[in-house]
Amino acid sequence: MLAALVHGRVLTAAGVEYDKAVLIQAGQIAGVVPMSEVPASAARRDLAGGLLVPGYIDTQVNGGGGVLFNDAPTVQTIAAIGAAHRPFGTTGFLPTLISDDLHVVDQAMRATEQAIEQGVPGVLGVHIEGPFLNPKRKGIHDEGKFRVIDEAAIALLSSLKRGRTLVTLAPERTTPEMIQRLANAGVHVAAGHTNALYPTMRQALAHGLTGVTHLFNAMSPLTSREPGVVGAVLENQEAWAGIIVDGRHVDPVTLKIALRTRPLDRFMLVTDAMPTVGMADKRFSLQGRQIVVRDGVCVGEDGTLAGSDLDMAAAVRNAVSMLGVSIEDAVMMASAAPAAFLGLDAQRGRIATGHAADLCLLGDDLSVSATWIDGDEG
Repeated sequence: MLAALVHGRVLTAAGVEYDKAVLIQAGQIAGVVPMSEVPASAARRDLAGGLLVPGYIDTQVNGGGGVLFNDAPTVQTIAAIGAAHRPFGTTGFLPTLISDDLHVVDQAMRATEQAIEQGVPGVLGVHIEGPFLNPKRKGIHDEGKFRVIDEAAIALLSSLKRGRTLVTLAPERTTPEMIQRLANAGVHVAAGHTNALYPTMRQALAHGLTGVTHLFNAMSPLTSREPGVVGAVLENQEAWAGIIVDGRHVDPVTLKIALRTRPLDRFMLVTDAMPTVGMADKRFSLQGRQIVVRDGVCVGEDGTLAGSDLDMAAAVRNAVSMLGVSIEDAVMMASAAPAAFLGLDAQRGRIATGHAADLCLLGDDLSVSATWIDGDEG
């Protein structure tokens, strides 16, 4: 059945367009046409002047709705996380597993395959954040789970049969050859929780590393005599960098400076969200440690940052208000940029004919009033 989203403002590659309708059929965008060309047979959905934008894609979602992926890496958990984040505009996401044993990694990957096969809305793959990290930049991760990448790990990380696999690792804890093998197997490799020196990071970027997990957080900083991971990323013009825009993980001034050093479409808004998103209860347990939301950020008992209480709608609003970017650019960093990072830019991240009908309807305050995933409103 053909559906038409009418009487809204539509954000396309040309900018915000007026007097246009978005046609949806079989889960895809069938066209963006003038209102006068909407077929009479189409079922019309009145957007009442709202702003229709591409659905948000979050590549780092540890939990939401009271559940944490590590606690139960199952299809049910993935579905619960997706349902918790959907009201905030997330129409595509990677459930993210924090450093754990390889048998848990295996469970998470198999659950992701099953979730995609069963049609759980929004799940695009899986993010394995660790356990191949540096204890010196462990953050809230349990260093007792850390290990180096060996043949068994390579085989496991390369085994996902459906969806995208993103692996966050510390480049100095492996070799360029191992990174290249993962990349050659179709794995998206990002640097994070790393103390790598600039030359090591440059070498990793030359051997298939294409992303950076939560830029500035848990990585070697830019200093006067050693550029570190941050310096290597800011110099690089091609790798994608995830940024947590909550005003607490990174000072907005620091992020403003970073945005001026490289193309905006190489930055991705991420939440690093924990179970508290969508919940009144702002406490949870992470691998035996008590975490609480304090002043809008998740922290352990010693004050260590432990992910976030951020959602993508808030991340987009913060990018506009804290970083001074346009609404168009903020939405791009939440949709088209992560889609390109995952190699899904021909399918998702834009309102264009042939793309998946993954959409958000925004009010004037950029709050989300409706979402569509593969053409289904929810």
